[in-house]
Amino acid sequence: MKNKRLGNSDLHLSKIGLGTWAIGGGDWGMGWGDQDEDDSIKSIIEALEVGINWIDTAHAYGFGVAEEMVGKALKEYKDDEIIVATKCGVLSEEDNKPRRFISRETILEEVEGSLKRLKRDHIDLYQIHWPNPPENLSESWETLQDLKKAGKVRWAGVCNCWEPELIQLNSIAKVTSNQPMYSMLERKIEDKVLPWCEQNNTGVLVYSPMHSGVLTGKISSTWLENLPSNDWRKHKKDHPVVSPLYTELGLQAFLILQESLRSMALEKSMSVGQLAVSWALSHESVTSAIVGARKSGQITEIVKAADHDLTEKDKIFIMNQIKLFEDKLENG
Repeated sequence: MKNKRLGNSDLHLSKIGLGTWAIGGGDWGMGWGDQDEDDSIKSIIEALEVGINWIDTAHAYGFGVAEEMVGKALKEYKDDEIIVATKCGVLSEEDNKPRRFISRETILEEVEGSLKRLKRDHIDLYQIHWPNPPENLSESWETLQDLKKAGKVRWAGVCNCWEPELIQLNSIAKVTSNQPMYSMLERKIEDKVLPWCEQNNTGVLVYSPMHSGVLTGKISSTWLENLPSNDWRKHKKDHPVVSPLYTELGLQAFLILQESLRSMALEKSMSVGQLAVSWALSHESVTSAIVGARKSGQITEIVKAADHDLTEKDKIFIMNQIKLFEDKLENG
């Protein structure tokens, strides 16, 4: 798989990175259902075997569970060159639900726990998960710079930041990377974030290119019934990613969109999921796209998206279908 340099760093990342959000299990408020440890470790190792050279994880994913799985898999795989990115800034409430909070004190505590779980003496890319609360953002960014100087972090990045926040942080220290959500159905970063990152040599690591499973080609009229009770999509009906699927109008409009994408994907010998990932990678400002895997075989299929280049005609067709879908949602 082709690699691309991340911003101003010396890290060269495979075009697809392995995301471990779902590997965190289902019992922390934003989980994807129960997850078997053996499946997790096998999925991670399989990703490395098919050419992925970096893993994205976070303290938040199961509050340490995903990082532990990464640490165990890397110990078994025995390759110290694998690039590991993790995140700080989402803490556990008493009921094990996530709370977005950054501060110097909490970050210094979180980084030690992440290093221990990952079984490493440094983190290749340490990222602020969410810029909340905003009044602590500058202090938290300065804390990451201190961790770089201490050798515990090699490069510092952020996630979910918009242009004003990126400008603020870049005035303190260069922002190596930003990790926003980006998919056919979530394109807000195209307006200002991607151009800013391009102009400032800030790498872009996009997450949820398959729109949290919505763009896998597997949505049906009974999709909600098939989700486990501890899958976040089942109890976050107002979440913008899945809210359209909770209305009859939205679901039927999406099923029409899905079939048009499936027809195009078949013509190109791809799955809908591969098409979605390939679309996200087609933007020149994107360094790498993060995809998840929970069982053997999943990542082997999706990494094939990196081998497909979409033409301008392909992208115009896709955007026309997306616009038809969005118009139906807006106008009924």
